[in-house]
Amino acid sequence: MKTMSTVVAATLLAALVAACVEVRVGGADGAEAGESEASPPAALDRPEAEAGEVEAGFQSLFDGESLDHWRGFKLDQAPAGWAAADGVIHFVPPDGDEAGPRADLITREQYRSFEFRFEWAVTAGGNSGVMFHVSEDGGASYSTGPEFQILDDGGHRDGQRMETSAASNYALHPRQGGELAPLGEFNTSALRVEGTAVTHWLNGEKVVEYTLRDDEWKELVAASKFASMPGYGMMETGHIALQDHGNEIWFRNLRILVLPD
Repeated sequence: MKTMSTVVAATLLAALVAACVEVRVGGADGAEAGESEASPPAALDRPEAEAGEVEAGFQSLFDGESLDHWRGFKLDQAPAGWAAADGVIHFVPPDGDEAGPRADLITREQYRSFEFRFEWAVTAGGNSGVMFHVSEDGGASYSTGPEFQILDDGGHRDGQRMETSAASNYALHPRQGGELAPLGEFNTSALRVEGTAVTHWLNGEKVVEYTLRDDEWKELVAASKFASMPGYGMMETGHIALQDHGNEIWFRNLRILVLPD
């Protein structure tokens, strides 16, 4: 885990040598730009707006110091590579099996209808996701949970298609509009699920809207790689998951508003 001084210093250094940063092909997930020298995100302060949102009914899912609200997929503890400090949840791909079991990070509680607000930042070529209605009966989080894509669009091949770009409903519904923050800065996002109605928000703009389990949904899933996963998007409740996709990523200001069914 990087300290605050390390983060600030790395950010200033990256600004001076940005033109020299080399993005290399062949990340841990087989995608472009799996490795880079990009700096970690700056400004790890917690916005004042969060306090007002909690007062309005939002529950914080991260106190800035611990992973008490989280555990690993099919694990009782936090998986290898995930840590909490300096106001962020930080994932760094661990080296070797001795680090412990790897898995996505999931909420200890399950949710049906909710609004989940969060901020995220990635390094160059970074790839992750936020999944919902995740069931541990599946082989992985993505076996059942639809995904709010998290991505460095400019440094990853998935960014070339809106269906797989940042904030899309991964591989099914493209992002419509919306702009990403510059690489190395945090994006604000929201995922709202009201029964079967789902919306994605990116930096204050609604960018995706769809309905779970309707005819369009079933047609899209049948024509996608999820066709072999019979439980995909079919759960009515489940965990929220933060994905270990083999790339370094930061999350902060995670909070949830439980909505009436």
